[in-house]
Amino acid sequence: MTADDYCQQKAASSGSSFYYSFLFLPPERRRAITALYAFCREVDDVVDECQDPQIAATKLVWWRLEVARLYEGQPEHPVTQALQAVLPKFNLPQEQLLEIIDGMEMDLTQTRYLDFKALSLYCYRVASVVGLLAAEIFGYEDRKTQKYAHDLGMAFQLTNIIRDVGEDARRGRIYLPIDELQQFDVKAADILNARYSDNFRRLMEFQIERAERYYDQAFSQLAAGHRRAQRPGLVMAAIYRPLLDEIRRDGCQVLNQRTSLTPIRKLWLAVKTWVKEG
Repeated sequence: MTADDYCQQKAASSGSSFYYSFLFLPPERRRAITALYAFCREVDDVVDECQDPQIAATKLVWWRLEVARLYEGQPEHPVTQALQAVLPKFNLPQEQLLEIIDGMEMDLTQTRYLDFKALSLYCYRVASVVGLLAAEIFGYEDRKTQKYAHDLGMAFQLTNIIRDVGEDARRGRIYLPIDELQQFDVKAADILNARYSDNFRRLMEFQIERAERYYDQAFSQLAAGHRRAQRPGLVMAAIYRPLLDEIRRDGCQVLNQRTSLTPIRKLWLAVKTWVKEG
């Protein structure tokens, strides 16, 4: 199995909306974004699948060293070997790959966030940085595209947080800011024990409205002439944003269920958006 095959398998097996968003890219850009996505999956899996935080921390230290080896031209892992092959073509700063690892390390040491400012740093590291790297791969000329990529990454991560409240709670994590739980009179214990209430529904509607503002803010930053190059992000938004509508329609029952779209619907939205933005 080649390094590219490994990354392709890693991306396809995740079933993520991200995978559908770059199906139609030219081979060179698809190769690069697949390698980047596989890197994100590898470091994220360290945190999600490793039960011992100390072992997870040790593995993330290894990944930091592997990123250093990548930029020294001596990567050992298939994912970084695939990234090495695309570095001459695309500007993928070393410090941004390390920032993604910084975000994963936050999950090992932090299970609560005092306010949205604190949560924003986490979202930036695990999602907006990925958006900025992806924008480099897709190509852009207008610097405002970076602001678009940042805000779209925020929107995606906030959507993840909203969708996964129950799943994260079962891991002992609550990403909803503490001051907002207090604002809506929702106890952390209610979330950890999956106790639904009208106050919780109102809290989640508040979260949904903020995520939607980030989508709108992102789109407002992307000039009409640059939408074609950034189609993969627009495709992902077309797949991701409807999750918020589905969650709202279900009464924000995210404590007991994980809302998702079927692969067929994802593919249909991907094709529809790709053609529309072409």
